[in-house]
Amino acid sequence: MNVPASLTSLGGDTAQRKALRYFNLFRLIVAVIFLVLGARIGLGFEAPRLFWFVALFYVATVLSLGFPDAENRIGFKRLIAIQGFVDMLILTVIMWTSGGYHSGIPALMMIVLAGSGMLTEGRIALFMAALATIGVLTENVWRTFANPDAADFFRVALACISFFIIAIVARLLAQRALTNASLAEARGIALARQQAINAHIIRDMHDGVIVLRADGIVRQANPSACLLLGMNHMEGRLLADTAPTLAEYCRAGVDKAGQLIQLGQTRHLLRCQVANRIGAVENDEGEDDVLIFLTDLEDIQRRMQQLKLVSLGRLTASMAHEIRNPLSAITQAAELLREEKRANTQTRLADIINDNARRIDRMIRDVLALSRRNRTQPEALPLMEFVTELFEASCLSGENEQVIFRADIEAGLTLGIDRAHLHQILDNLLSNARRYCSGKPGSIRVAAGNTVDGLVQVHVRDDGPGLDEQARAHLFEPFFTTHTKGTGLGLYIARELAEANGFDLELLDNDPECPGAHFILTGRSQP
Repeated sequence: MNVPASLTSLGGDTAQRKALRYFNLFRLIVAVIFLVLGARIGLGFEAPRLFWFVALFYVATVLSLGFPDAENRIGFKRLIAIQGFVDMLILTVIMWTSGGYHSGIPALMMIVLAGSGMLTEGRIALFMAALATIGVLTENVWRTFANPDAADFFRVALACISFFIIAIVARLLAQRALTNASLAEARGIALARQQAINAHIIRDMHDGVIVLRADGIVRQANPSACLLLGMNHMEGRLLADTAPTLAEYCRAGVDKAGQLIQLGQTRHLLRCQVANRIGAVENDEGEDDVLIFLTDLEDIQRRMQQLKLVSLGRLTASMAHEIRNPLSAITQAAELLREEKRANTQTRLADIINDNARRIDRMIRDVLALSRRNRTQPEALPLMEFVTELFEASCLSGENEQVIFRADIEAGLTLGIDRAHLHQILDNLLSNARRYCSGKPGSIRVAAGNTVDGLVQVHVRDDGPGLDEQARAHLFEPFFTTHTKGTGLGLYIARELAEANGFDLELLDNDPECPGAHFILTGRSQP
């Protein structure tokens, strides 16, 4: 597993220095045992004075190289290399004074190699294994010349091979442990940063957030929660003392949908939602915490009212602008009518007055329909009969005009919607289609059928030129129109009425093979 050097240095130095302190303590214990108990455990019997001097030198070396200032003066890697060299040299001399391989010192060399391999780079660990091998082989060769029966090259060879295996394995394990430590420390730093960001977000949240312990004591509460409950500080206090109603609601059980409650000294209407119990990551008692969300509905209602007032202001300004034009035309036509004596000119002026009056009336009717959008009385309307009646009402010229309409609706299909609203929605769609279609037989088609989700889709399409991208982007906006005599409220009202009944009204993308506008009204078949 490859780890960036920045991560290795991040956690490696601390872990290695801590391991070195423990390893120096182990060296000191071994050196003291050699100095105090060496003769009693059968060491140094072949050269007692040399053994005592080497053991004393070992204690002094461990103490001198074990202080923190030694690392500062020599350097961490150089210190490890010097300590390893001293260990191998002293253990080789002690093995020579204690009877050779059978004294058990090679096993101690393996332990020292394993400990040094956990701290050093790979090459240094192999160098120390080579020193141990040279020391053991040299001592065994010398002992062979002194006493041929005392040599045991097979066991010595196994020990030397073990030196290299232990050095390599120890270094690999150390590298893996160092990598894991580095990653853990890096992830700990990232987690701390994420927790700080989360704490900042929760602190600045408009909604109140309370973390409640299982015993009813508030573990954490953001400033919004304290403000909504009229408290200055809640952490560490019993929720039943600060907000009894909220505490009773929490004891009643988890409610994902939330409940409206008047809480705190301000008696604000709040929506209280108790989330699923969350695991206590930092809870020493091993219990679960409860997460509570508080939303100020009164503030939301105030914001919604402000948005409604802003929208109403824009609508009023737009209506005033739209009504001013036909009123000006009516006023001017009335003045000319007063002065004009010819009958044909009077008739033309009267038509202008009637057309603009109907335009104003249509605009007012659309706005009134928008104001009554929430007064729905849905019923299961037979769609085929309803569309047929709408065709007949739209065709004042008789059967010759009806040929442009074509209906393809499944028999017995119903639509659960308000009758007046559906009439206005389809009337607006058909009026636009009639305005832009070619006028050929079947140029306006209304189709309907069930979807795989059990809903009903009503398709209204024409064979006109279709809409460009700029018009499509603003099509459902109020007072947007591409026709000189249009009010720009038809499609906007149609979508609002559809949404009031729980339906969706959308315009599909242009189809190159079948040009023209294609609207889809989607909703349920039953109210």
